Amino acid sequence: MNLKKILVYVSLVVVVGASVYGYMIYRNIFSPNTSFAEKEVFVYIPTDADYTDVLQIVTPYIKDMELFKMTAEKKSYVTNVRSGRFLFKKDMNNNDLIVALRNNIPLNLAFNNQERLEDLAGRIGSQIEADSTSLMDSFTEESFLKEQNMTRENVLSMFIPNSYEFFWNTSADKFRDRMAKEYRKFWTPERLEKAKAQNLTPLEVSALASIVHKETVKSDERPRVAGVYLNRLERGIKLEADPTVIYAVKNNANDFTIEIKRVLNKDLLTDSPYNMYKYEGLPPGPIAMPDVTALDAVLNPEKHNYIFFCASVTNFGYHEFAVTAAQHEANRQKYVAWINKQGIKR
Repeated sequence: MNLKKILVYVSLVVVVGASVYGYMIYRNIFSPNTSFAEKEVFVYIPTDADYTDVLQIVTPYIKDMELFKMTAEKKSYVTNVRSGRFLFKKDMNNNDLIVALRNNIPLNLAFNNQERLEDLAGRIGSQIEADSTSLMDSFTEESFLKEQNMTRENVLSMFIPNSYEFFWNTSADKFRDRMAKEYRKFWTPERLEKAKAQNLTPLEVSALASIVHKETVKSDERPRVAGVYLNRLERGIKLEADPTVIYAVKNNANDFTIEIKRVLNKDLLTDSPYNMYKYEGLPPGPIAMPDVTALDAVLNPEKHNYIFFCASVTNFGYHEFAVTAAQHEANRQKYVAWINKQGIKR
C-alpha cells in the first residue's frame, strides 16, 4: 500500500472518528433527560447556592446526572450558577435544562384579607424566598418606618392588595421597598385631594377603610357604610364599630383564632385603643388590610344623613340604615331576635 492510500485511510478514520464523537456529544447534549411525569415543574435555587447545591436540588428531576454535569461543564454553568425560580419541561434535553436554569421566571404574588402584619408576612413568606421573620423585621425596621412617616401600628396601610410580579428570590427589603413604591403610586394627586376633602390623611383613610372592609363584603354598600362613619366623625360621635371591638378582644388576648360572631356587652368595655366604642376618632392603625374598593369607598362616600346601621334580617349580607336612634333601635331589635333564634351565643 502506497503512502497516498495510507493517508486517505487515515483521513477517513479521523473523519469517521470525529463524526462519531460529534454524534455522541450531540446525543449527550440534545437527548431528552428528564425523569418527572408532569408536563412541567418549577425548580427553586436559593440565594448563594453553589453548583453542588444545584446538583442536589435538580437530581430528582433528571434521568442521567452524568450527562447533565458534562453539559453543565461545557456550557460554563458550573461557575455561573443563578438563584431563582426555573421552569423544567418534560423531555427537555441537557442543553434546554441549562438554558432553563439561566432564565429566572417571575411569579404573580397576590395578597388580600390579611388581618395583621404578621399574617401578611406569613402570606408573602409562603410565596417568595424571604421568610416571615425576615419580612417582619424589614416591615418594622425603625429607620424605614421613620422614613415613611409610619408606625408599627399603621404600616399595614402601605400594602395595597393586588397581584404583583416578583422574582421568587426577592429579598425582604426589596419586597418592602417595592410595596412602598406601589403605595406612593396608589396615592395619586386625585386620591390625595379626595382624602383631604374628607379631612383625612392617607393613613387615616386606610384605618377607616379597614373598618368599612370588615363591616360589609358588599362592594356596592361600602360607600354608604363609609358615609355613616364619616358623618359620625364630622359630628364628633364615636364610631362604635363592632369590628373594632372584635379586633380589640383578639388583640388583647393575643389570639386571633378566636371566633366571634356576636359582640357582647362585656366586649364593649374592652380597654384598647382599637375599641371605638370606648374611644373617639379612629384606631391607631388598620384592623385589617382594606382592599381597593373599601379605600375608594372612603374617598368617594355616599352623601346621606344616616348615623346608624345594623345587619339586615331580610336582605342578608346588607344592612338597614337609620337617621335616628329610635329607628336604629327598631332595626337592632329585629337583628337581636333573629340572632337569638339562630342560637348564636358568641
